[in-house]
Amino acid sequence: MLADHGRPVDELLAELDRLRRGDLAVRGGTVTAYVYDTGRPEVHEAAARAYLAMLEVNTLDPTAFPSVVAMEKQVVGAVAGLLGGGPDTPGIFTAGGTESIMLAVKAARDARPVGGRPRMAVPVTAHPAFHKAAHYLGLAVDPVAVDPVTFRADPAAAAAAVTPDTVLVVVSAPSYPQGVVDPVPQIAAMAAGRGVPCHVDACVGGWLLPWLAEAGAAVPPFDLSVPGVTSISCDLHKFGYAPKGASVVLFADPAMRRAAYFASAAWPGYTVINATVQSSKSAGPLGGAWATLGALGRDGYRELARDTLAATRRLVDGIGRIPGLRVLGEPDASLVAFAGDGGLDVFVLADEARRRGWFLQPQLSYAGIPANLHVTVTGVTLAGVEEMLAAIAAAAAAARERGPAPVPDGLAEALATMDLSAVDDATFAALAASVGVDLGGGGQPEMAVVNAVLDALPAVTREAILVRFLSVLYG
Repeated sequence: MLADHGRPVDELLAELDRLRRGDLAVRGGTVTAYVYDTGRPEVHEAAARAYLAMLEVNTLDPTAFPSVVAMEKQVVGAVAGLLGGGPDTPGIFTAGGTESIMLAVKAARDARPVGGRPRMAVPVTAHPAFHKAAHYLGLAVDPVAVDPVTFRADPAAAAAAVTPDTVLVVVSAPSYPQGVVDPVPQIAAMAAGRGVPCHVDACVGGWLLPWLAEAGAAVPPFDLSVPGVTSISCDLHKFGYAPKGASVVLFADPAMRRAAYFASAAWPGYTVINATVQSSKSAGPLGGAWATLGALGRDGYRELARDTLAATRRLVDGIGRIPGLRVLGEPDASLVAFAGDGGLDVFVLADEARRRGWFLQPQLSYAGIPANLHVTVTGVTLAGVEEMLAAIAAAAAAARERGPAPVPDGLAEALATMDLSAVDDATFAALAASVGVDLGGGGQPEMAVVNAVLDALPAVTREAILVRFLSVLYG
């Protein structure tokens, strides 16, 4: 509740420190998801200072704050120059990959009206942001199968998914789950032949793959230079190492960017013209991204890419040598997923790794792809990769000894048939507590049983449970 009187700043900041004690670490490389660390404190300091300088600047009206236009042009231009565009390539700075994808989907829908419900052809490994965009914007999603060995989208399946009402074909560079690049040239050419736009989701790889290529990696073609690619998204708060809230979506055609915009004159107030989903928003993330790019420069990103590539190769080789583990596919980027064989439960392994100070991201089974653990390798990983491998090996041995997560008999079946809409939050919290998860306890609970239960359920039931989980967490 809001206090009657303001509190001293030092007291507030001390409480903030206390609240963050249960958070995962954002520096050092022990958290292999959600955060990106260069290992260079001076770069992050420059970004923080620029972020603060632009904190109260509102991007709502670029004529009121011309610094926003100048900085956005520079940032968008840098991304375009790296991803096959030119100095005049149109783009938009957004708050993140989901917003970039939302705008790409809106642009495709509005630029190509169809007779029926607009549809998207989307690989099963593509980011859920496309499903979110479809939900918000009224599109239908047609899933595209991936190769069961390489995990890359199947061009024939993509072609079969295109209908007269398809307004967008999607490919990933790379897909997040296994870090592989879809066959962009083949699928983009097919889409172009059908007169359908093709969006490349390079949110995670757009600012990584070109530098990996310079470091000696074999990177397949994926950017705007590929015929048929009409838009591409690239997050700068991932391998651009900018503070959160920084992404760019580029378009091959200015008309497509205009289709992403929103304007309304249907009221008597100020002029409304928005380049993004948000209206008022801080220019802090833009300032942070601009400063990060400037502080690192091409040489800095090249060096980070060399370290990232070396760490990725060592990690892939090391995981392959741990009994019971196997890397899924052959990653094109520094995203590594590994599954367990036989009696090695990866969800238990994740809990054991957390006990040892390492966060490995669990991924549930889907579309024939087994449950696995995901590691995002960043510029700081190389310094601790041997320690990480030792922790994974120890956690794997402990998980093998513990055995699979003990799922209560009948629980998955009961959840699959339960009408969750009829269960209030208190009852759901009690149900979670029955499998060892205290949603009100704070900290970092063990999640093996929860993940095992979710893994046994169909996707639609998983989604319903996750919504209830969030409702209770914030209740």
